[in-house]
Amino acid sequence: MAGEPPGAGRGGYDPGTVSTPHPPDPPCSPAAAAEVDRRAGLVERNLAELLTRDELHALLASGGPVRHYIGYEISGRVHLGGGLVAMAKVRDFQRAGIACTLFLADWHTWINDKLGGDRERIRRVALGYFGEALKAGLLCVGGEPEAVRVVLASDLYRERADDYWATVVEVAKNTSLARMQRSITIMGRREGEQVDFAKLLYPAMQAADIFALGAHIAHAGIDQRKAHVVARDVAPKMRLNPLRDAAGRALKPIAAHHPLLTGLLKPDRWPVPPEQRAEVLAAMKMSKSKPGSAIFVHDPPDEIRRKVRGAFCPPGEVELNPVLDYIDQLCFGLGDAELRVVPPPGRGAPVSFAAIEEVRAAYRSGALHPMDAKSALADHLIARLEPARRHFADPERAAALAELEALTAA
Repeated sequence: MAGEPPGAGRGGYDPGTVSTPHPPDPPCSPAAAAEVDRRAGLVERNLAELLTRDELHALLASGGPVRHYIGYEISGRVHLGGGLVAMAKVRDFQRAGIACTLFLADWHTWINDKLGGDRERIRRVALGYFGEALKAGLLCVGGEPEAVRVVLASDLYRERADDYWATVVEVAKNTSLARMQRSITIMGRREGEQVDFAKLLYPAMQAADIFALGAHIAHAGIDQRKAHVVARDVAPKMRLNPLRDAAGRALKPIAAHHPLLTGLLKPDRWPVPPEQRAEVLAAMKMSKSKPGSAIFVHDPPDEIRRKVRGAFCPPGEVELNPVLDYIDQLCFGLGDAELRVVPPPGRGAPVSFAAIEEVRAAYRSGALHPMDAKSALADHLIARLEPARRHFADPERAAALAELEALTAA
């Protein structure tokens, strides 16, 4: 693909090098400390969890190159959780001078029975559609698609066959079977669910990917926490592919978890008792397999309006409300200064909100009508996603999307 660095996209894995545009300041200078704080602030913002802040600051202060990775199963169309929320964090990592990798996990997709378990189909969709959809999302949030490295798992495993699979075994030798069984929730499976044995390899492989890629920062949604904690716990015991800083000191991978975006549909119970709210919120995670629950990065304007118009948006409810969650994460969370609401004639004058707290207060009081909130959100998303629609106007990308839609509709 034009403009990509060596090893990106279809060309296989190359760990490459990371250069900084200017020589670092002396380690203890005020300017160096301020630069570490600036970079750390970009990494930390809008995260649900960071493991850990002290380790991040020490890594950035060490003066060496810093590598990031986020991995994806090739499981269907890219929705706004992966395409905007996650890519906004990749943009932040880029602005912090961190080398970013999008890892297309075709083996993990096969293990988890996605796309019919057809390995050639999975690989074709990964390279033809999925990586392009993530890049389209990165365009929508002001990131630099040409600067991100795209690695297909099959390429990494083939080129690093001996030490990769030995790394998987080393992770597994330092992790109990019970813990692997508990970790299958990272695959969207329930803890205790009966699964084939291959699925128990998945957490060890996900942890091994971090070491094989030399990723100092493992990034994902908060639902991937268990795999990252496994990697952190085994890191001090790793002899193969240990992570090290610029001075050669052993490191644990830093785990950066962004929040999940809820689906648009009504939860399975309503109203929700206070003691069940956390459980229901987790179950409301956006799912590409539930029609109407997800907006995809390349959806046309009419489709976006239709989905938002049908979204669950109970009057006065500000906690379990997908529309307000989207306004929080996809408007203000992406750096927009305001949300402008233009009610229809007879329902008040246009108003602008400068913060999510203002939106919630107006919604709770009834001053902001549910349909007005939906209309403002739809307008915002249509404008935000225009670069992705242009990206998929390219005939080759459009054909890849059409192939995927045919596969997932079958």
